[in-house]
Amino acid sequence: MPRAFDARSAERSVFDALLDARDRFGAKKLILEDQDRRPLSYTDLIRASFALGRKIAAMTTPGEHVGVLLPSGAGVVVTFFALHAFGRTPTMLNFTAGIRNLKAACRMAGVKRVLTAHRFIDQAKLDDLVDALEGDQTITYLEDVRETIGLADKVFAATAGLFPRRFRTETRPSDAGVILFTSGSFGAPRGVVLSQRNLIANVEQIAAHIDLDPNWVMFNPLPTFHCFGLTGGVLLPLLTGMKAFEYPSPLHVKQIPALIRDSKASILLATDTFVNQYARAADPGDLSGLEFVVCGAEKVRDETHALIAERFGGVPLLEGYGATEASPVIAVNKPTDNRRGTVGGLLPGVETRIEPVEGITKGGRLFVRGANVMAGYLNESGELEPPVDGWHDTGDVVTMTDDGWITILGRVKRFAKIGGEMVSLTAAEDLAAQTWPDSRHAVVAMPDPKKGERLVLVTDKLDARPAELVARAQAIGAPELAVPRRIVRVTEVPVLGTGKTDYVAIQRMAETDARAA
Repeated sequence: MPRAFDARSAERSVFDALLDARDRFGAKKLILEDQDRRPLSYTDLIRASFALGRKIAAMTTPGEHVGVLLPSGAGVVVTFFALHAFGRTPTMLNFTAGIRNLKAACRMAGVKRVLTAHRFIDQAKLDDLVDALEGDQTITYLEDVRETIGLADKVFAATAGLFPRRFRTETRPSDAGVILFTSGSFGAPRGVVLSQRNLIANVEQIAAHIDLDPNWVMFNPLPTFHCFGLTGGVLLPLLTGMKAFEYPSPLHVKQIPALIRDSKASILLATDTFVNQYARAADPGDLSGLEFVVCGAEKVRDETHALIAERFGGVPLLEGYGATEASPVIAVNKPTDNRRGTVGGLLPGVETRIEPVEGITKGGRLFVRGANVMAGYLNESGELEPPVDGWHDTGDVVTMTDDGWITILGRVKRFAKIGGEMVSLTAAEDLAAQTWPDSRHAVVAMPDPKKGERLVLVTDKLDARPAELVARAQAIGAPELAVPRRIVRVTEVPVLGTGKTDYVAIQRMAETDARAA
């Protein structure tokens, strides 16, 4: 049975929570692995954190926001805990966000030093990005740091590993645990400060919602600059006794399914886009050993559910829901109660209120509050702006059952006013997905001189025709206003590094098409 959630359990620092997990599950337990296949125990991870952290501490100041520009792997996990061991704040940088957004993120968070790796920069071909940062930030390569670790450092790390609570820098649960940046799928990314309490609380909430077995292995191909990848793919397994298997990129569609099998993974974290691709590329036995798959960050299509059921029938596909501002998980389905079409049951300890939205008759705007809700946003001056009375406005229009199961109807921004009626762009995307289930679609709104706004479908279905959408809408009784009449056909619908649909790029595509028409 999952354990009950008690908010007092979150009153710990992140590093102390790691030490508590070591004490509970055993210092020698192998807890972390990546594609290099050299698993680390709790003791290995803690010693490595002290060894690296001591070096980083010598070049930074207490409480400093230190940039981390690394892919998912053992290296980024050690770096994260190394910073915590010495009271520094990891600032996770999105290397897929582009130079402009990355420089803005560093400026907003006051980042003076960025930790990265030669191997990663070379393999990902990010030299231009590093060159752009070097004018304002000091770039530190972890390989170079490791070469300076001498005998004295190793003795220190071994001693600190024996008495970690004496050697770690004491911090408070209310202190910053991480700085992350929102995905930017609808505009410029925002800096989010999550306290150590926020992170630990969300881990505890998930563990109280779903029964997790310490013998399981969590396979995480998602980046740690994304909160789903950090909390779900790193902190949740390490702090609950499960081994975390970190993989550097979700884009390696051909390699990942076989590695899921070889690593004896029990849980896969991913987005709908990637799960769909893995299922298509996988051999029959690659995913069948999973206990379940958890999908977040974007809506799970019926086609993905059908594909998993057809090829790997016994593996539940659980859709969840969250926001960076909530550390991130707000709700998730359970293996024992998996309600398709919903994003799952509300986590314990999360308060909600639903406010009506003018022009939208069904559902309302969701606000959440709880121990997992952020310390606040960073403004342009780098100052913290806490949520008013602790409430975070998700911007999502939802319905919720009496027992707390949530259905997302769309974002408030993702409604268009057509002929005086509010029309969900998400519903229009669902219509396209039902019409052409094997393709990817996105719908945006454009100004219309007669009706106020009109819907534009951007799709990789190169022979898509409006008449097919109209026929499908009539067959299922969908309103005619929800049918896009303009279709922009593209070879690939753009997505962000997190797997989310990139609506900023898609809006530009629609605007370019409109100018060319």
